[in-house]
Amino acid sequence: MSSIGTGYDLSAQTFSPAGRVFQVEYAGKAVDNSSTVIGLRGKDGVVFASENTILSPLHEAGTIRRTHNVDRHLGAAFAGLLADGRAVVDEARAYASKYRDLYGAPMPTQKLNEELSGYVHQFTLYGAARPCGCSFLLGGCDPVDGPQLFMIEPSGVSWGYYGCALGKNKQAASAEIEKLELAELSARDLVKEAARIIYATHDETKDKPFELELSWVATESNGRHQHVPKELFAEAEAYAKAKMDEDSDDEDDE
Repeated sequence: MSSIGTGYDLSAQTFSPAGRVFQVEYAGKAVDNSSTVIGLRGKDGVVFASENTILSPLHEAGTIRRTHNVDRHLGAAFAGLLADGRAVVDEARAYASKYRDLYGAPMPTQKLNEELSGYVHQFTLYGAARPCGCSFLLGGCDPVDGPQLFMIEPSGVSWGYYGCALGKNKQAASAEIEKLELAELSARDLVKEAARIIYATHDETKDKPFELELSWVATESNGRHQHVPKELFAEAEAYAKAKMDEDSDDEDDE
């Protein structure tokens, strides 16, 4: 790609003759090479799951996080550069806090999505900045609209989703998500399916070891975004490993 973009990839405000902005595409590559992150929207909540790659055996457990609180009713997950993702999370928290201070009510998920999309997009307009090297999942439970899930790309484009996958295994994860009847599943069921998808798409021969991270904002969590309870986490992880063993046995039988 570098040979194609020579001379046109030095600035985010420069278009190539074909109408491409190469720095935005490069930011997308950073996301595609990242750990897998998925978001699932069910009938009573939103679930986030991430494959947190362990880069060194000396790392302390739980220090690499890709899911974060934005507000009490809002959560986020991201794939791509960790530092860029944390910066976008901080900006999202600032928007949500200002809205709550001004209106005395929690910020609607769609409104925050619109504000945050504009924030990400501005980094594609100026030569003194570079695009954000992350894609962002934003989910919440609104009193009126119910569960909501959005994805923001490095270009600033955003989409609403029932299920979305980011990272190096997004194609395989998306294929697994498409098999689910998401609108009929509870958040508790989605937690188990999210864990299964992360384990199923992880290639033990090529990928490094990982820590599973699961969070949700659902009716069962009283509309608050938080990490899933330890008991449910253990149940989901056991379910995921059992499904992997079943699939392995089926392949052996064939």
